[in-house]
Formats: sequence, C-alpha cells, structure tokens
Amino acid sequence: MRRVHPDRLRDAPSTGTMTAEKLSSRQHAQLAFLQTLPPKLQRMHTVVEQMASMRVDDTIVRNFIRGLDELKAGAGALSLTSLSDTAGLMATVARRGGGLQMKVRGLRELLGSLKFNYEGALRKAATAEPDGEQPPGTAAR
Repeated sequence: MRRVHPDRLRDAPSTGTMTAEKLSSRQHAQLAFLQTLPPKLQRMHTVVEQMASMRVDDTIVRNFIRGLDELKAGAGALSLTSLSDTAGLMATVARRGGGLQMKVRGLRELLGSLKFNYEGALRKAATAEPDGEQPPGTAAR
C-alpha cells in the first residue's frame, strides 16, 4: 500500500475510496496513524509464523509485545477502539503462559481480526462525515 500524506488526499480525484473532501482533523490524524500500520502488520505476521516454527527467541517476542502495546496506545488515543482492543488481546495472549501451539493459534486468529479492523478503520477514516453529524464523544454546542 502506497503511503499518501493526508494533505494530498484533498487534491486526489474523486474515486470513492480515499477521497478527503471534508475530512475532520480527527480523521486526518487517524489516516496518518493507519498509514504506518501495513509494515507493522506484516512484521507481526512474520513473528507469529516464526513462533509457529519455533524459530523465535524471547527478545523477538518481547519486541512483538511492545509493538502491540504501542499499537494499542496509539489506536486508543485516536478513538480506534476496535484496533486498540484487538491489539490489547493479542498482547495478552502473547504474554500468557501455556502451550505454544495454543498461543500461535490465538495470535493467528487475532491477527486476522486486527487486519479486518484495520481495513474498516481505514475505510471509515477516509470517508467524509455528513454535515451535522457529531463524532462520538463530542457534545453539541
């Protein structure tokens, strides 16, 4: 996926997918954050598959968990709750003891959910909000 600066989205032709006619500042911030995720998601996939083949050491797993915690914090700060919740669940599963195969199965399942939530969040952040609609968490003035 090609990274596009949010300011350049305004000048993009209207294709219906990544148009930014009237995106709020919150949506611009969300888009900027979401555009950093594809390489991180690919790295997470690689680590999970390394865990499955038992070619991973504790340092890689700790860095993986740290990345999940950073993703959770960043997504939570931008009101991307589904991403935040899924990243938190993945970090919990990765920290938990128990069988490696059970852990890998759970992480694979949650990684699929994380990718699905990422696509939904990207679609929502790139769609202009209708006039008069208040974003969640804001009061009408």
